Amino acid sequence: MPTHPRPDQASVPAGSVPVEVAAVGETMVVLCPAPGEPLEHAERVAVSVGGAESNVAGYLARLGHRTTWVSRVGDDPFGRAVVRHVAAAGVRVDQVCVDPAAPTGLYVKDPRPEGTAVHYYRAGSAAARMDPATLADPALAGARVLHLSGITPALSASCRAMVEHAVADRPLPHALVSFDVNHRARLWPAEQAAPVLRDLANRCDLVFVGQDEAETLWGVTDPTAVRELLPGPGTVVVKDGAVGATALLRDTGPVFVPAPRVTVVEPVGAGDAFAAGYLAGLLRDLDPVRRLRLGHLVAAQALTSSGDNAPVPPWAWFEKLIDAPADAWSPLDLTDLGATT
Repeated sequence: MPTHPRPDQASVPAGSVPVEVAAVGETMVVLCPAPGEPLEHAERVAVSVGGAESNVAGYLARLGHRTTWVSRVGDDPFGRAVVRHVAAAGVRVDQVCVDPAAPTGLYVKDPRPEGTAVHYYRAGSAAARMDPATLADPALAGARVLHLSGITPALSASCRAMVEHAVADRPLPHALVSFDVNHRARLWPAEQAAPVLRDLANRCDLVFVGQDEAETLWGVTDPTAVRELLPGPGTVVVKDGAVGATALLRDTGPVFVPAPRVTVVEPVGAGDAFAAGYLAGLLRDLDPVRRLRLGHLVAAQALTSSGDNAPVPPWAWFEKLIDAPADAWSPLDLTDLGATT
């Protein structure tokens, strides 16, 4: 079995070397009633923290990579809770600005039999005041990856300008720009979001998009059609839920890897986990098949957890599975994930 390098995060003092991944976007406090209890009947809620980009940074940190989260929070208890939570995952928070004039964003989960609904309370939040200057910190200059999502340009005009600046002007000159389309219909309808997200995605280096959201946004129903719509990036990864994921590289044909079977506790955050796994594979110079496998395996951790950020097994567990023969991967069953790890 080949050995894949693992970054030695523990031996490197914080701030002494460039981060590998800078993830930029809003993270909010999350309120959630007991599993299966509709919000309208809840008498108590659990308080946690969630945000797409910081989720990616957190999973990458757990996989041994040096990450930083770039954002703004309010000068309030929720903001302090968010920063503490992200830092506890091993993510640097040096580039987080505390804004005394705007609140930290909030979202509330509403568990129901048909799926978990989400209600946002983020208009006018501190993070919505991010702008192109947010990316000017010299500490970000050495990052290998700048990770963004389609959530951020929906937050405000200044946030959209920041993302435009990131993909057009490349303020982090040595960074691969990674973009998760992450369309949020509650922030902007598909007809408004579709042309903006297509343009932004097409100017990035690596794009993640769900097959379902690609169909909603652009009316395309298969990975090849998605790739034809987005010819600019070096790689487009199309995720199709429990079916699997396809990586479409500019110089090679499509690579498809089926998803392992899992018992789903909650799907929220699984896309972020997948992106983190794929990015970890890229940072370790794995081939496309192993990158996709690693994405699926990290997503499985999220799918079998009720939180936005699940713990991950030791690297040896991932390494064994990403190097498995094809005939061992295809029937992979992680429905009893706790016993497997």
